[in-house]
Amino acid sequence: MLGIERAAARYTWTAAIVLLFLYLVYLLRSTLFVFALALLFAYLLSPLVDLLDHAIPRKGTRTLALTLAYLIFVGAVVLVAIQIGTRVLDQAHMLMIKLPEMMAKYEQPSPMAPETLNSLKAQVIASIRQDWAARSSELMHALPEAGMKFLSAASNLIYVVIVPVLAFFFLKDGDVIHRHTLEMLDGGALRGMVESVMSDIHLLLAHYMRSLVLLSLATFTAYSIFFTIMGVPFGVLLAVVAMVLEFIPMIGPLTAAAIILLVTVVSGVYFWTVLIFIIAYRMFQDYFLSPHLMGQGVQLHPLLVLLGVFGGAEVAGVAGSFLSVPVLAMARIVYVRTRRSRLSAPLTVPDTPLLTR
Repeated sequence: MLGIERAAARYTWTAAIVLLFLYLVYLLRSTLFVFALALLFAYLLSPLVDLLDHAIPRKGTRTLALTLAYLIFVGAVVLVAIQIGTRVLDQAHMLMIKLPEMMAKYEQPSPMAPETLNSLKAQVIASIRQDWAARSSELMHALPEAGMKFLSAASNLIYVVIVPVLAFFFLKDGDVIHRHTLEMLDGGALRGMVESVMSDIHLLLAHYMRSLVLLSLATFTAYSIFFTIMGVPFGVLLAVVAMVLEFIPMIGPLTAAAIILLVTVVSGVYFWTVLIFIIAYRMFQDYFLSPHLMGQGVQLHPLLVLLGVFGGAEVAGVAGSFLSVPVLAMARIVYVRTRRSRLSAPLTVPDTPLLTR
């Protein structure tokens, strides 16, 4: 009829719907990022909630366990902020004051170094100094406008409240959401495949979030202990920087290493020792600790991770870089499950998970 094939029309409508869905996801990326953070925060707290839920004699509700878990988490955050946060702020303030002085001292030519190296070093320090002065001037001119901008930026602080609230409902009603989602599908191969995909994604997010937190804590512990023993200036601050940047795949650790090495260079202490330590720790983490914690199902090819990190940064900035790995891993799960369902017999029950607990 009218020269239009039914199959071509169906494929065209499917492609149009997929493109429209992707466009809506792009428009709602900020809101979806908040929900993604809440979901990951829920996975972070779920082991503590399950432990408290089993320990409480009264059964039938998770509200009490959720309340106790939130109180324990807030108490731990406040304790860490008191013990470490003040030292980090003091060291950051001291670094801002002493950095120009350290650069001036490092800029002085060394009698043991060749003239070419001294000239190159002077040019690099002069470039850093000019950039520092320019940004300091811009900051001083921007201070009068900071008061007005703070009022508009303060609205973003509501996300600090929204994320835990959303995570509370994810933890409380996660099983209900899972059951109602499956009830919308008829029994058979499609429902079996969807249930298998949901089970794999559940294990994936649980593995990824808990492993990422453990890796960041391991980085902070190793760096802070080494910097304290070696007497590296601003050791706690540098360890916190490395811990925070650990949440950004591949690019974050490289950026942290560059910052640490820059500070040690201008400080004039233990550059080669710190460099050897960073290389040794990265090899230990990348080839032993991270594969052991993440599991085989979370592993992605480095080229694919780099593509996801840079592509996520283009789409949604730091948020996109942070979510790139779990999104790619979930896409891999959907692809593997769909391909397996086509190559094998129809599934009526969930198949063996791609990830191990």
